[in-house]
Amino acid sequence: MFEMISGYGLGGSTVALFGRVGGGIYTKAADVGSDLAGKVLNDLKEDDPKNPGTIADNVGDNVGDIAGMGADLFGSLAESTCAALVVGATSTELINTTNATYFPLMITAVGIICSFFTTFFATNIGRVTKNNVESKVKWQLILSTIMMTGAIIPLTYTLPETFGFTGETIVCTPWKAFGCIACGLWSGFIIGWVTELYTSNQYSPVQELAEACVMGAAPNIILGLALGYMSTIVPILCLAVTIYVSFSFAAMYGIALAALGMLGCLPIALAIDGYGPISDNAGGIAEMASLHESVRVKTDKLDAAGNTTAAIGKGFAIGSACLVALALFGAFVTRTQIKTVNILQPLEFSGLLIGAMLPYAFSAMTMAAVGNAANEMIVEIKRQFDSGLLDEGSDREPDYDRCISISTNASLKKMVAPGILVIGSPFLMGVLFGPRGVAGLLAGAIVSGVQIAISFSNTGGAWDNAKKYIESGAYSKSHKVQGANGEEFLRFVKGSEAHKSAVVGDTVGDPLKDTSGPSINILIKLSAITSLVFGEFFVKTAYLV
Repeated sequence: MFEMISGYGLGGSTVALFGRVGGGIYTKAADVGSDLAGKVLNDLKEDDPKNPGTIADNVGDNVGDIAGMGADLFGSLAESTCAALVVGATSTELINTTNATYFPLMITAVGIICSFFTTFFATNIGRVTKNNVESKVKWQLILSTIMMTGAIIPLTYTLPETFGFTGETIVCTPWKAFGCIACGLWSGFIIGWVTELYTSNQYSPVQELAEACVMGAAPNIILGLALGYMSTIVPILCLAVTIYVSFSFAAMYGIALAALGMLGCLPIALAIDGYGPISDNAGGIAEMASLHESVRVKTDKLDAAGNTTAAIGKGFAIGSACLVALALFGAFVTRTQIKTVNILQPLEFSGLLIGAMLPYAFSAMTMAAVGNAANEMIVEIKRQFDSGLLDEGSDREPDYDRCISISTNASLKKMVAPGILVIGSPFLMGVLFGPRGVAGLLAGAIVSGVQIAISFSNTGGAWDNAKKYIESGAYSKSHKVQGANGEEFLRFVKGSEAHKSAVVGDTVGDPLKDTSGPSINILIKLSAITSLVFGEFFVKTAYLV
């Protein structure tokens, strides 16, 4: 029965493919197109109601970030649970102990309760202001991690004193199972903290990036890429330690438990990620509703914090995707009864090389999709501008529907090829070369994909916040604005070379952080779950070996 529910995880990841890839193409086609045609070419304000692409941009935040992240993390939770149940079903001791088989489900249940308590502390203890949002998010991470660590301990008493797994010599105990979960939980916290360090404009990496914008767009691009690559070091070390410890304690069952630990406080991760697009949309609505300038100054601060919280959410998603894919890999090996995966064998090594190539091909497809759709969006916006939309005294309304249609059609059409690549690659490899070829493919995709996903996400987030940092008054001109309640604010004045360079970086980073980077999660998870579902079929085919 547990092997059959792997289809549940496959369904979750398939919908996540639609949300992450299709949604990412939708939102970034609108964002990049409206930014270039509006802000860069015509010097309009961000989210100016005269820009026909603004509605599509605001809708896209919900489609790509809210729905996409929700589907992505749901898929991770479903698949890690499936993997834990499939591997756990090979343990005679777990099956014969009352409730022990359902230990993975208990972890998630406790995590939901801990998240509710954490939310209460975040919203009711201390005053939340526009200047302390990021510290509040950090405290949510700390509280949820500490509470979850303590809450797991009573659950371990449902496990037998010792238990093992078919084909494995490792003997697990309740405390070793706790260690696996705790490793995943605290690795998630460290990954979130490091992500904040590299993407928040409160810290030196982003501030140095903003300083580089003074010299032009090229230094900004070069240093931004370097920042993203550097930001992979600590998360990868955390994942490596977690994998080593978890496998030593409980084999592939331990990996699945570590993934569930990292996803234990899933509601908090979703709340942290959702803050970004919500604050971004609030700023867009304030601009389009012609509210006082001081309102937009406040929402811009919230938006800058939201970029960091969204990057933290993506860090959680990427880290958990790595553990989930590895757990599914273990379930696949268990189901197909492969004793070892030896990369010194030519078939496995060839599969490894092909798998490592897949994230690059996938990223190329999604970035090209955003670029082509953005070009189409720019052409449409310029057509409307040239027809007299921006003429002084004109009362014409922009044709928002046309831009929404462009984003919608592009997202639906251009997600087909990446989707076929994700699902078709392991299926074709399995049909032709059997489970051993698929094992090499999955290993390569996981190792390569995690690096790209982290660097893309953090590079894009850093570029975006470098632009926000300049717009807050650094390396640019500003003037005082009188708020409705008498407060004074500094309002950024466009036109500095530093700002133009920052806009270039932000535009390049948009498809990295919101389309290609997060979508690689789906690549590695969906490839693994597809392999698990069709594992027995691959054993029977393997035409070429």
